[in-house]
Amino acid sequence: MSLQRKLDKLQTRLDYQFSDTALLERALTHGSYGDGRRKIEDYQRLEFLGDRVLGLFTAQILYEKSEEDEGGLARKLNALVRKETCAEISEELEIGEFILMSKATERQGGRERISILADVAESLLGAIYLDGGYEAAKVFYHKFWYGRMLEVLDHSMKDPKTELQERAAAEKLEPPVYEVIGQTGPDHRPSFVMTVVVGDERIGQGEGLSKKDAEREAARDLLRQWSGS
Repeated sequence: MSLQRKLDKLQTRLDYQFSDTALLERALTHGSYGDGRRKIEDYQRLEFLGDRVLGLFTAQILYEKSEEDEGGLARKLNALVRKETCAEISEELEIGEFILMSKATERQGGRERISILADVAESLLGAIYLDGGYEAAKVFYHKFWYGRMLEVLDHSMKDPKTELQERAAAEKLEPPVYEVIGQTGPDHRPSFVMTVVVGDERIGQGEGLSKKDAEREAARDLLRQWSGS
């Protein structure tokens, strides 16, 4: 399939037509593309912009739906704007097949790599912001991020690691200690198994696509046990 046909197919999938398709091409270009033989602008600058646009829209949701102070809002923003969520959106859109990358990166599983998929989701958001402005980017955000953000907010308005640390402090226990006890999956997309210990007997376990994600799940597991005890 020609590059133009791929771009047309992706625009249909995004439900957005670019005025400047060069922006879309750049948003899909990994740094490895061309194997270093020619200078091609990759998606890094667009990913930088998209990350800030994502933060702005999410901060607006928090401002509207939470009454916490600046510190509380900042903690929630960090919990909500996560690479795993961006990668999920790329997977939903099947973005991997459109990314321009070297054959070597592709052979190493680049089209399924969480970090690359997450970066491309943000670079696409940045590209749409530049091409269509604030409103176009907001429509794209609401279609793919907004519902996920609300689900996270409904599930827990506090990061489970923060909540666990506060609970341990309130009961005058040592701070939580996290440890990786296992790793599954291929090297390019590992899944980590983590435990968290508070005191002598309280132990939680969780699994995630990153160590931080596994820590959150372990903290959430221990909090559930603690509440039920």
